[in-house]
Amino acid sequence: MKTRESKQTSGADPGYFYGHVVVAAAFFIMVVMWAAYYSFGIYFKPMINEFGWTRAITSGAFSLSSIVNGLLAIVMGRLTDAYGPRIVMTICAVMLCLGFLLMSQIGAVWQLYIFYGVIAGTGMGGSFVPLLSTVARWFVAKRSLMTGIVTAGIGIGALAGPPLSNLLITVYGWRTAFVVTGSVILAAVVLSARLVQRDPSQMGMSAYGSDKAEHPAARLPSTALSLGEAMVTAPFRIVFAMYFCLGFCVFTIMVHMAPHARELGFSASGAANVLATVGGLSIAGRVALGRAADSLGSRRTFVIGFALMSAALLGLIPAKHIWQLYSVAGVFGLAFGGCAASQSPLAAELFGLRAHGAILGVLSFGFTVGGGAGPFLSGYIFDVTDSYRLAFLMCLGISMVGLIFTLFLKPGSVKRQR
Repeated sequence: MKTRESKQTSGADPGYFYGHVVVAAAFFIMVVMWAAYYSFGIYFKPMINEFGWTRAITSGAFSLSSIVNGLLAIVMGRLTDAYGPRIVMTICAVMLCLGFLLMSQIGAVWQLYIFYGVIAGTGMGGSFVPLLSTVARWFVAKRSLMTGIVTAGIGIGALAGPPLSNLLITVYGWRTAFVVTGSVILAAVVLSARLVQRDPSQMGMSAYGSDKAEHPAARLPSTALSLGEAMVTAPFRIVFAMYFCLGFCVFTIMVHMAPHARELGFSASGAANVLATVGGLSIAGRVALGRAADSLGSRRTFVIGFALMSAALLGLIPAKHIWQLYSVAGVFGLAFGGCAASQSPLAAELFGLRAHGAILGVLSFGFTVGGGAGPFLSGYIFDVTDSYRLAFLMCLGISMVGLIFTLFLKPGSVKRQR
């Protein structure tokens, strides 16, 4: 009996460890939710053709959903700290499903903003922070790797979602595609959420690798901070700005890459495949750079990510051929994946786990505010100039600003203010 308990509580037993079940369930939830969310660009053209809306107005609904997502992520992070991820994920699945079902009935632009911007945005509030905060509690060693595996679900969702949505729209129409997608979300997320336990102590275990304090991933701040204490530090403000820049660039590309490909004369399936390439290569970025972050540190991973992202955006501006778009999408995906895998570990490394869900929720709000601003401004620029050139130049500048902020971040400088 004593031997069995020691294996349970060590968290480092090479055999069965429930944290891996948590990772698998969180990964699957990510796949389903983000496949649906990142397919918005595929619905773009059919809705514009039917209703005659401008790109700014149409992408504005995605921008609103991004901001609502960020605001609710703060709430969901706090609720996860207090009550665990199961109830949070169930509520979010119901809201996201409802938003998609209602989208099948829209006939006016205000409905687009309420159903997608507010209701679906509320559902997406549980798609990132509650899951990654939970994984951070289950793993000390391999935290960045496990985070990378979970966030690889976003990449697989972005890889599979656009082609599947395009197929559904082609065969059944965009309204029925929303109904099918919403139904799948509800069933898949609610069932998977039953497997996600909040932390190891609920099962008589300790975090994986918690007995190996010399591991680089175990180097948490000597004093874990509350949300209020973290928010008054300079590193918090720098990380918030970094996440804003990341969200601005990522959501702009995810919303406008497919329409840009269509403007260049490529088919709907070709445009969907270019967008899917971003998701596909982000999987490699999340796993490879997530693994590297366990030894390099999350800040250095962000430096690599922003540098690659800037290079991709620089190449996107003159790109005219399909192979160029695929190349740009691949590099951008690697960069996006590496940064995404490092978001939660970076918060843990800087501020500890005491209020990790709430802290990550507020920091992620920076990502979603950027994600709200980018697609709307890019759509407006296209409406005015009939080109995405200036929009992509803007994204390049924002990416380089993010790189500069990352270089100014000093790990180990976080201290409780008195």
